[in-house]
Amino acid sequence: MSPVHHLDEAATARAVIDEHGTLIHWSEGARRLLGYAPEEVEGRAATALLDHAVATAPSVPAGDRWSGTLPLRHRDGHVLPVWLLAHRRDEGDGWFVVTPLTDAQPPPRDDPLLRAVLSQSPCATAVYDTRLRLLGINDAMAGVLGLVEDRIRGLRISEIGGKRAGERLEEDMYDVLVSGRGRDVETIMRTGGEGRPHAWLARMAPLTDADGQVRGVCVAAHDFTEQYKARERLQLVNEASVRIGTTLDVTRTAQELADVCVPVLADFVRVDLLDPPEPGTEPPAGRPTAPVTLRRAAHQSVLPGSPEALVKPGDLDVYPASSPQADAVVTGRTVVTADVATALRTWLSEDERRGRRVAEYGIHATMAVPIQARGQTLGVAVLTRYRRPDPFTPDDALLAEEVTARAAVCIDNARRFSRERETALALQRSLLPQSLPRTAAVDAASRYLPAARAGVGGDWFDVIPLSGMRVAMVVGDIVGNGIQASATMGRLRTAVRTLADIDLAPDELLTHLDDLVVRLSVEAGAEGVTGEMGATCLYAVYDPVSRRCTLARAGHPPPVILRPGGPPHLVDLPAGPPLGLGGLPFEAVELDLPEGTVLALYTDGLIEGRDRDHDAGRRLLFRALEQPSQSLDEACHAILQSLLPVGGATDDVALLLARTRGLAASQVATWDIPADPALVAPIRKQVVEQLDHWGLSEVTFTAELVVSELVTNAIRYGEPPIRLRLIHDPDTLICEVSDSSHTAPHLRRAKIFDEGGRGLLLVAQLTQRWGSRHTPEGKTIWAELTLLGEE
Repeated sequence: MSPVHHLDEAATARAVIDEHGTLIHWSEGARRLLGYAPEEVEGRAATALLDHAVATAPSVPAGDRWSGTLPLRHRDGHVLPVWLLAHRRDEGDGWFVVTPLTDAQPPPRDDPLLRAVLSQSPCATAVYDTRLRLLGINDAMAGVLGLVEDRIRGLRISEIGGKRAGERLEEDMYDVLVSGRGRDVETIMRTGGEGRPHAWLARMAPLTDADGQVRGVCVAAHDFTEQYKARERLQLVNEASVRIGTTLDVTRTAQELADVCVPVLADFVRVDLLDPPEPGTEPPAGRPTAPVTLRRAAHQSVLPGSPEALVKPGDLDVYPASSPQADAVVTGRTVVTADVATALRTWLSEDERRGRRVAEYGIHATMAVPIQARGQTLGVAVLTRYRRPDPFTPDDALLAEEVTARAAVCIDNARRFSRERETALALQRSLLPQSLPRTAAVDAASRYLPAARAGVGGDWFDVIPLSGMRVAMVVGDIVGNGIQASATMGRLRTAVRTLADIDLAPDELLTHLDDLVVRLSVEAGAEGVTGEMGATCLYAVYDPVSRRCTLARAGHPPPVILRPGGPPHLVDLPAGPPLGLGGLPFEAVELDLPEGTVLALYTDGLIEGRDRDHDAGRRLLFRALEQPSQSLDEACHAILQSLLPVGGATDDVALLLARTRGLAASQVATWDIPADPALVAPIRKQVVEQLDHWGLSEVTFTAELVVSELVTNAIRYGEPPIRLRLIHDPDTLICEVSDSSHTAPHLRRAKIFDEGGRGLLLVAQLTQRWGSRHTPEGKTIWAELTLLGEE
């Protein structure tokens, strides 16, 4: 306990009464005054001390302080009229009662030092002795306190002005007594019995006699409520500029507005917004009309759980024309209601729930502030007071409007960002594969997740069927975010598919893609300045016949491989430069992958995080891949659950899982072809026999013609060695003819009298797809026949 609390604590008669009227504390001064020991009265009703002639105790005052005279019974039975000064306790659960001393006379007013101080002070002044008890006050201080001097002489400041604020002032007064140095103290106190608090500057100075001995403390009070409020308003505006708009999220911004205003401006604040227009439509011109339908975005209260709220966040509510919410939204002006029950009698009578809530909490003042930005009304913020007894002032309205205007711009920015993000996300998803193709080479599953708060990026993935039952897998990441990144992603994905169709090797494909990004970057620049554009990419081609996979990457994270029965590990793959640097080579790596190998391709958003590096993210990925799963789709879900935080990733995430399959040797037939046209017929016969063995006699005629044309062209225009290969799965028959020439065939239309030039045209007409691809040894011409419906 501070030393100041030991100064004649027992001299004043005190009693603490709880909210039920029961005495819970009885001081030594009270025992001296009325004769009761604490154990005799504590726990009893306070009304038991009243004279029998008084039926009930005085009613609880509306303010924080009350004074008056009551007849109390002494323990010996005689009636003792006493004067009481009552304060509402800081906890709000009862009354703190003080009686003046009856066995000691107050100090005389003719003390020269006291008379000089009080008569000469131009402001409200009080003088306290060395026990910090009141010696006297001037008329100005009596007016401030609203009390008669003779009643309060001999009391401490905590007994006059309230316990919490008074004890803090007593601490400072005690320091002045001990140190002999004055000090200035700012405090908030309710004076004169008013409910509205005032800001006071208490100037404390030691009073010394001719010998320099400190004989007391002089306290001069200056009311600087207006300056304090101005400073408080400026502080609130500064706080609002820092706390509101920390994210581009509409709901979060609305909640920040409500949080800033409670309890500084109101006891309860709700933020209701108009629903934004549908995507692709313009907001309606002019202001909304009543009745107004608003959606609760946020609310905040001085009470835990916001029990005053009738509407939950996210729910709609309709406000009629007679409501201040509708009035503020329709007119665009702040609506202040000083007497809620009277002013809103019509509306509240129609809405029984709100009428009951107003009566239950004693709501006496509301202020509806329209939320407006860039000429559009977005909603309304409603501020309510029921604990604070003072009404809203014009300064409060100006402050609320300024804070709301800041929040309105942030809410509008958040909505614009949300619209752009939704547009970019819709574009992104439309440019990504809607479903992965079924192939004989791999089983695949994928996931794409946009960043939780940032703009949509340019991550993408694809699975591209290639000739010869092969399949290409690609994952890429565009630098930047937003619609531009999504559009660039779409262009690069299209380019990859185009380059894949001509069967370029992975390293060659990345070289062509790098050239494209360089050109796009130049086009994105202005006035001859190259624009900033870049990307990373991983491209892999898997052949189910040879069970070999060729990979190359351009600045992209390396893939993870999980072979059957083995642990997951990173592929040792040269990183290569990111796309867009230009002129730098890429290197490819070829791997043998047993059937059932899982290949994981991903963007860096999967393994990166605020609280971990790439290595930690990859370890989590390894553990997630090792967990047993029923399907690749389930494995994708498990990986995202393990690696991504609850609130979502900070960057876009693309994940592609592929489990390899292999073609049995019985599904592939190969012949070496001598460069002799006379031997084409025997080859056709062997092909027919192989088709009969596979049970494909229904396509024998078509396949025989295709083989004949391709082999004849290879003998006539190609270079040995020549090889024919047939690949068969339940859905497709593929005919491939390879030779050592690098000259690619071209489809042309033969003229009427031309003897040749119709072979490839015939092949194109008889098959579903055909084409050619270059190999290190030369080229391969291929054609596909669909077997769907064939037995």
